[in-house]
Amino acid sequence: MDEKHLSKPENRQLSSAEFDSRVYESIRAALADARTKVVVAVNSAMVGVYWEIGRQIAEAVGERAEYGRSLLAYLSERLTAEFGKGFTERNLRAMRQFYETFPIRHTLRAELSWSHYRLLMRVDEPSRREFYLNESADSCWTSRQLERQINSFFYERLLATQKESRPEIAGEIFKLEPKTDADYILKDPYILEFLDLKENAKYSESELEQGLIDKLQEFLLELGKGFSFVSRQKRITTEHGEHYYIDLVFYNYILKCFVVIDLKAGKLTYQDVGQIDFYVRLFDEKIKQTDDNPTIGIVLVTDRDESIVKYSVLAENENLFASKYRLYLPSEGELRAELQRERELVERQIEESHGGDTE
Repeated sequence: MDEKHLSKPENRQLSSAEFDSRVYESIRAALADARTKVVVAVNSAMVGVYWEIGRQIAEAVGERAEYGRSLLAYLSERLTAEFGKGFTERNLRAMRQFYETFPIRHTLRAELSWSHYRLLMRVDEPSRREFYLNESADSCWTSRQLERQINSFFYERLLATQKESRPEIAGEIFKLEPKTDADYILKDPYILEFLDLKENAKYSESELEQGLIDKLQEFLLELGKGFSFVSRQKRITTEHGEHYYIDLVFYNYILKCFVVIDLKAGKLTYQDVGQIDFYVRLFDEKIKQTDDNPTIGIVLVTDRDESIVKYSVLAENENLFASKYRLYLPSEGELRAELQRERELVERQIEESHGGDTE
């Protein structure tokens, strides 16, 4: 937006506030465009070099499996020392698999990130994999949207649906997983590793969610009985190298169990319940010790009208355990009231920081 356009809008003189707003929106658009270009450049460079690393490893190893293992160990040690933690033996194997899955470099789509390709490599059938590759790029899916579509058999459902109804199925992902500012590329742990940046919780949270997590951490420590703070944005990695982040993790030394909390800035969906169920199962497998009781999962969901609190307790003796944890966790009413109160406070603080007078 140029100066001439700003100074002579439509058929009336802009107020000072309207003019300021237009200048802000013009600057904001320029920054957003620059950030997008940076994201594309980083993605393209990272995907390209990972493909090249995979090619060189594959050609060096050939059919010599024993040599391959020693080579990966050697490369991992040297590359990690010089370039950071993104070059574990597992990641190097993934790069080799990347080249073997996509041997023709020019068929790669520049719009897709390494996280996208890690998911696509798990799709065995070539035609199905190619469909998801092109659809992800053409429809601008995030890696999370791609994962949901693969897991929901989007390709198969689309083929089985009458042609006139396909647009509805194709658009469902944007209702379930709408893009937000929190989808900014620094949320991707692979980007962090590639750029050798330290992990920072603020990279992966919107301002509202970050503010609420700050407050809820203090609230639970103050109100809950027996709580000890363990971690925020706790990363858990699966056997396939996929990373998942849990907003807050506590340990209750009375109940002798972990409590994991997932915060959602919106209304509760069945996908949220499924996600916390997944987090609890993953946490129990990867983190929980044999003498700990089963992990408690809490989804905190917030909007302007109401807050819904759901507990997902996975235990063999569920009734006994449920009767225990209710004695020591804050009640649903307490959590709901605190979440609403803190949301209003955080929103006011954000509005003031963005729109207040800085002079």
